[in-house]
Amino acid sequence: MPSPSFVTEPARTLPVYGEFDVVVIGGGPAGLAASVSAAKHGARTLLVERYGFLGGMGTAGGVTNFAGLYGRKNGEMQQLVHGVVDNLLARLDALGGLNQPQDGMAGRIRVRSYDVSAYKCAADQMLVASGVQLLFHAWAAAVLMDGQAITALVVETKSGRQAIRGRRFIDCSGDADVAHFAGVPFELGDGHGSALFPSTMFRVGHVDAGPALAAVGEFKAINDLMAQSEIRQPGRYQFPRKGAILRPQKNPAEWRANVTQIRNAAGTAMDATDARQLSEGELEGRRQITEYFRFLKNEVPGFADSAIVDIAPQVGIRETRRICGAYMLTGEDILSSARFSDVIGINAWPMEMHVDGAISWGFPRDENRAYNDLPWRMLVTREVDNLLVAGRCASMAHEGQSAARASGGCFVMGQAAGTAAARLEEGAAFAATDVARLQQVLLDDGVYFDR
Repeated sequence: MPSPSFVTEPARTLPVYGEFDVVVIGGGPAGLAASVSAAKHGARTLLVERYGFLGGMGTAGGVTNFAGLYGRKNGEMQQLVHGVVDNLLARLDALGGLNQPQDGMAGRIRVRSYDVSAYKCAADQMLVASGVQLLFHAWAAAVLMDGQAITALVVETKSGRQAIRGRRFIDCSGDADVAHFAGVPFELGDGHGSALFPSTMFRVGHVDAGPALAAVGEFKAINDLMAQSEIRQPGRYQFPRKGAILRPQKNPAEWRANVTQIRNAAGTAMDATDARQLSEGELEGRRQITEYFRFLKNEVPGFADSAIVDIAPQVGIRETRRICGAYMLTGEDILSSARFSDVIGINAWPMEMHVDGAISWGFPRDENRAYNDLPWRMLVTREVDNLLVAGRCASMAHEGQSAARASGGCFVMGQAAGTAAARLEEGAAFAATDVARLQQVLLDDGVYFDR
């Protein structure tokens, strides 16, 4: 007989792991900034992370660079995202794991690459020094509610299913897991059955740095080599998308490759909230990596004797659920360099749309202010009084999210969320936050506003 579609799980009593003022879910840039900020302002803070290390897509997804920290202001490229991230950058630099800024797109973007292992250690140091408690290898599974407030987060751990009581919660899960459990409405992907396409990142070592830098040191040089190969040898290589991002790390004998593009059986972007698609996508990503590496070794100067030294622990996710909060950041907000009265910091990354077979960029029209404000309201839900959502799953339209999902914007959102959570009066809802006071505290803590 076929197996039934459902089974019934008996009710059970859960042990309480602990009680906290602020519970942060997810240890990526938003979660790091949120937990450090909450602890700094006196909150007993717990950070819950599914892996045994921090960094989010920057480590587990193999991104290896911070995007969105720098933007063009009055014709000059400069760092516009400050605050908690400065602490992290200093620790990374002290460990020898931070590269100098790298420009691309004819000087319109700037990133800072880092060593993944150094990032993990620097993040550990920063959170421990801040007094944040950490629960690794724990996965958000459900929430318990009392009216419009979350009273406890249910997590799965190696010690079994447990509950974590908290006064305030910050969802930095990337997939809006906690908000979803709590009934907050969301949009999934682009609304047309797809999303920003995911990629499995990998690193290539033992590269002959001199020839490699000469051949592909420029941002678009690898794209030209790919196009020339297709003209000379049609069909010899199956490229996942048009063009690649291939950059040297701090040691130019090691390079990071961003070229894969993960589709599902229907040909649209893999849905990372679907367990079957996620499993199939992991296999597909590694298949594409082996194919592209064949091209690197055969066709790209400096890579003939190279080897794959790392494949990211998981496929890199750019977009899944985005909550529908008090305000949704739009693509026009990015292009128009929008200003908001409830600004909490800056997004300095352009629209980066990973569409089927390519990457489409959208830059702000004002080249003297090639960045936009991020508003407090994009973190606030209407349905849950004691929940904020920060990071790539905050309240953004598909196009707006393609920009503000970058690590720079996530640091900004997380710091504002953690600061607000620590300072909110007992029993008050986040919707009642004194935004002017929050802004002053953020400024005092080093966050930059373009006022």
